[in-house]
Amino acid sequence: MVFLFVAILLLWVLYAVVILYYNTSWHAMPEYSPKNIMIPGTGFSIIIPARNEADNIGPLLNSILSQTYSRDLFEVIVVDDHSTDETAAIVNRYEGVKLVQLKEDRINSYKKKAIETGIAAAQNEWIVCTDADCVVTPDWLQVLASFIMDNKPVFVAAPVSFIPAASKGKKESILYIFQALDFLTLQGITGASVAGKKHNMCNGANLAYKREVFYEVDGFKGIDNIASGDDMLLMHKIWKKYPGQVGYLKSKAAIVETEAAPTWKAFFNQRIRWASKATSYDDKRIFVVLLLVYLFNCSFLALLVLSFFNIIYLYAFSVFIVLKTLIEISFVGRVSRFFNRRHLLKYFFFFQPLHIGYTIISGFLGTFGSYEWKGRKVK
Repeated sequence: MVFLFVAILLLWVLYAVVILYYNTSWHAMPEYSPKNIMIPGTGFSIIIPARNEADNIGPLLNSILSQTYSRDLFEVIVVDDHSTDETAAIVNRYEGVKLVQLKEDRINSYKKKAIETGIAAAQNEWIVCTDADCVVTPDWLQVLASFIMDNKPVFVAAPVSFIPAASKGKKESILYIFQALDFLTLQGITGASVAGKKHNMCNGANLAYKREVFYEVDGFKGIDNIASGDDMLLMHKIWKKYPGQVGYLKSKAAIVETEAAPTWKAFFNQRIRWASKATSYDDKRIFVVLLLVYLFNCSFLALLVLSFFNIIYLYAFSVFIVLKTLIEISFVGRVSRFFNRRHLLKYFFFFQPLHIGYTIISGFLGTFGSYEWKGRKVK
């Protein structure tokens, strides 16, 4: 028991150092201010994989076609992934939006195949990826073009946030608040890790890369054996070839908003899907961090087990919950300020036990289980 407790303390020290680094790196990264906003010139091909997105594809296309960026400099390609609803019919109503039908079936990574198909049909220099359940800001492409001109990257990760519940006339449910806080933390880690060049993270709802670079690294070849990973696994392939040309666009004008999971089942399926690519990371840096975070959360479970033998470990569990909150609160507070979600912080402490439990479960099932996505059961 003493040895286990010492091991837990060591995990705590390492975890605190990692969170302190993320906090410092995020704080040190300035918000990007466009310098070349009046000099457009970069051509974009926006790729949108869509499967049964009749409720969402219209608002996304409306937001894209309302860009302040020159319409002559971007194209929109929707790749319909065997939808059984009105998705394709809705897309066809939009003049100038290209609809491509995914033909392949009985594959494990439909989204990668959809993106690959969209890229094959693309005409412009830069590929921009987003999801069908998102909406974008009017200056999204304008700011991205300026960032590319200023920094000369070949891959750009950019911020993602949840669509505010109030914007849809809904109250913030327990599920919404919980996943919003969790997502804020992930977004902060994404920005801090990429800006600090410590490891690679991104979200497929808002990223861009040069079309020729996609083909230089053989696209999704070698990472197409799992359903997820169209974002981070590709990012790492590109980083290995261009380690100094991967950037993070920290700009409120570049934030893409996406739908939160509507049910707890959908939320867990989403997180299990994200966790499923952990063992496929060629980037050992992020694998070490993920392993540390997972073992750190498992330490709480160990304390609960130890409490059956000695009540002092139950007290330690309670104290460590408070310490975990204190370690993380400054970092999450800074990130929530950027995303204009500071009102969520008052719930942060109360969701800690639930967050620990979900991390343990989703991490385990992501490695050893399967999950349902878009009506398909995949691994």
